Amino acid sequence: MSVSSQRWAVVGGGILGMTLALRLAQQGKQVTLFESAHQFGGLASAWRLGNIFWDRHYHVTLLSDMHLRSLLTELGLDQDMKWVETKTGFFTDGKLYSMSNTLEFLSFPALGLIDKLRLGFTIWYASKVKNWKKLEKIPVVTWLRKLSGDRTFEKIWLPLLRSKLGENYRIASASFIWAIIARMYAARRTGLKKEMFGYLPGGYARLLARFVEVLAEHDVEMKVGHRVSQVARKNGQVQLEFTNGQSENFDQVVLTMASPIVAQVCQGLSAMESDLLKNVEYQGIICASLLLKQPLAPYYVTNITDSWVPFTGVIEMSALVDRSEFEQRSLVYLPKYVPCHDPAFRLTDEQLKEEFIQTLVLMYPNFDRNDLLAFRVSRVRQVFAISTLNYSDKLPPMHTSIPGVHIINSAHIPNGTLNVNETVLLAEKSVAELITLSRQSAMDTVRA
Repeated sequence: MSVSSQRWAVVGGGILGMTLALRLAQQGKQVTLFESAHQFGGLASAWRLGNIFWDRHYHVTLLSDMHLRSLLTELGLDQDMKWVETKTGFFTDGKLYSMSNTLEFLSFPALGLIDKLRLGFTIWYASKVKNWKKLEKIPVVTWLRKLSGDRTFEKIWLPLLRSKLGENYRIASASFIWAIIARMYAARRTGLKKEMFGYLPGGYARLLARFVEVLAEHDVEMKVGHRVSQVARKNGQVQLEFTNGQSENFDQVVLTMASPIVAQVCQGLSAMESDLLKNVEYQGIICASLLLKQPLAPYYVTNITDSWVPFTGVIEMSALVDRSEFEQRSLVYLPKYVPCHDPAFRLTDEQLKEEFIQTLVLMYPNFDRNDLLAFRVSRVRQVFAISTLNYSDKLPPMHTSIPGVHIINSAHIPNGTLNVNETVLLAEKSVAELITLSRQSAMDTVRA
């Protein structure tokens, strides 16, 4: 069989799967892209909130996100990006503070001068670290307490860790926070906490719609509503079986879903492969979207240090995005990062709504619960793999012992945090390796 005649399947229609499908098609492959939901986009998909249609989860682009911006250029969208200098808030000891510039940072009452100097040193030091693998051996709490001190850890680093990891920060390595600092440091323009953040008018719904058009132009077959129930090697090909009763055969299959799900559906993996996949620790999220009549505050991000607050941050998207996108309303995300089996996943929308609204009343004196126009909750148990100690040594292999079956997902981002830029980079790096392996596979088949 020639390499060009091989049929490829990419399972998972998020940004990762879509990018992989496009790059494979550009290499002349016959590609089918499967998505279990009824729309493409995965974590980047959009939904309706009241009268607006916007991202289901919050996303932001940094000037330094060159892999994403290159893709946007390819899609003809980068020139439409809007770039804004945002403000940052901190809610600490029951009060809301601005920490959006150097002066505000220096006057921040929760830290003394020595604490602030140590914080600045930590950020500078982390930005100079090149060998991130050494940081994999150190718990993030140990590393940050040593560099920044206990008070700075409690008042600054702990809320930042909780804002992404919830209580799972306890099992993360120092490489996790290093990746965040490296990304933000690269984006900084001038002074502390001054970054240019970008968004695409129309949100990710517009990006995804254009992406689907480009995939169609490259003859990628796209199928939504196809959830894989089994992947197995049969009669010299890889058979995909779906929960809708359909099945299809391919020469090469790339699975982009979370590692534990891969372990469930893949028939014929070795015990070691299966264990590695099942043992990847994932972060879950419960993310509420609120459409409000009035803004809460002028801050895009408000970090929270007080443990009584039930969500791990306040993301006011309308502090970044022009409010004309939201009919002059305010769009707010209240994320609650939790372990993937946390009991909070069993809370109803109404329970979360009451708890979250009561908290906003306490946090923002000017907030009126009658300002709430719409409230929706997104729940995802497996958002991204956590960088635990010695994580890269425990990574599941991308190329399985089942001929023609490959796994590429967020677990394969060992030295970064999950964001769209890292996702695109992962796809770009993986395609060349996939092509090389498929070429070798075809040659082996011919020899046989």
